[in-house]
Amino acid sequence: MVSQTAPRAQFGLILPSTNTVVEAEFNWMCPPGVSWHAGRIYIPDPALDDDESFVAFLESLRTEIGRAVRDVVTAKVDALVMGMSAETFWGGTSGAQEFTQWMQALSKGLTVTTGANACGAALDVYQAKRLGIITPYQPVGDQQVTGFFEQLGYEVVSIYGFKCETATSIADVGPEQIRDAMRRVNRSGVDAIIQAGTNLPAVTVADEMERELDKPVIAINAATAWHAYRTHGITDQFEGFGSLLSRH
Repeated sequence: MVSQTAPRAQFGLILPSTNTVVEAEFNWMCPPGVSWHAGRIYIPDPALDDDESFVAFLESLRTEIGRAVRDVVTAKVDALVMGMSAETFWGGTSGAQEFTQWMQALSKGLTVTTGANACGAALDVYQAKRLGIITPYQPVGDQQVTGFFEQLGYEVVSIYGFKCETATSIADVGPEQIRDAMRRVNRSGVDAIIQAGTNLPAVTVADEMERELDKPVIAINAATAWHAYRTHGITDQFEGFGSLLSRH
């Protein structure tokens, strides 16, 4: 439902309570007449320091996601947008589809943009086939991201995970660390680089690295915002966040 302050669209943005990057980056990329309204997923334990903690973190989200969606839809938002990415990649393409359908059911039929599906749509734009990927995740998370893209038909040439120890420490990864990781996965034959992990502050770094590496560098928050806008007929373009938003 549009409003006096957002006559074009109101998006419900579902994100973890530990996330400090999504709202900032999405607001940087917000066109006039559009607003973001956050529903936060309560995270009681942000530990991600090994595979077991990472899986337990995701398993604890399900009940809290339902509460976050319950709350944000009371603002009569036009669509839901997932501001977390690991859960959207889990279980490959079938898991991603099931997650989207679950979110649609929770919201009583709203359209849903997820990071996984947004990245897939972005890669279609560039017709990329061979990927380099960076994440903040433990190896179990990297395996899920790799499996998702491989099931879509892409070849994952290289992946680098920062293995961040907590959900909050993801936001502490600095721009030079992100640049180095993107250079690390930019191996011979890679024709696009994907960054997963919505609390990793990467939208402006990705824009810089596209020019350095001369290939698409897709930050997940930029892809997610782009997908939400284009799905709803919002065609505004922005400089400074990568070619996906500035040209497509």
